[in-house]
Amino acid sequence: MSEYSLMIYEEQMEKIDAAILWVIKKAEAKCALLVDKNGHLIARQGFTQSLDTTALAALLAGSFASTREIARLVGEPEFSVLFHQGKKDHIHISLVNEQIILAVIFDDRTTIGMVRLYVREAGAKLNEVFAVPPPSAEHAGLDVEFTRTAESRIDDLFRG
Repeated sequence: MSEYSLMIYEEQMEKIDAAILWVIKKAEAKCALLVDKNGHLIARQGFTQSLDTTALAALLAGSFASTREIARLVGEPEFSVLFHQGKKDHIHISLVNEQIILAVIFDDRTTIGMVRLYVREAGAKLNEVFAVPPPSAEHAGLDVEFTRTAESRIDDLFRG
C-alpha cells in the first residue's frame, strides 16, 4: 500500500475542475476524470452519469500499474500515455505527475491529436495546482489552539 496522501483544498478543486472542463470543451470530448494512482477519483467533468466512475477510477489506476511493469520489462521507466480505441468511444489516459492520472473519453467528433494537445496543456495547468504547497493550519482558517485542544481531548478519550 502506498504512503501517498493527497489533500485538496476548495480553491485547488476549483482550478482542477476548470482545467478538466477546459480540456473537454477544447477537445470536444465527452468527459474526463482525474484519478490518483491508488485508484481514488479526484474529479470528474462532462457526461459521466452513465459511468461507474468509482470502478473506472480503480481500473484506470490498475491499468497504469500493469503498464508500469510492461514498461519495466522492455527497459522503460514508465509509459506516460495510454490510448484505447473502441468502435464509438475512445479513452486517452495520461500521467499528469507521478501520482495523478487524467483520463479523457471521446468519440469521433474529435481526433486523438486534438485530445493529446489539450491534455498536455491541461496537464501543465494541473501540475501548477498540485505544485503549490497546501496552506498551513493558520492560513487555512483553522484555529491552531482549537486543533491542539481537540487533538488532546481525542487522545484522552482513547487512552482510557
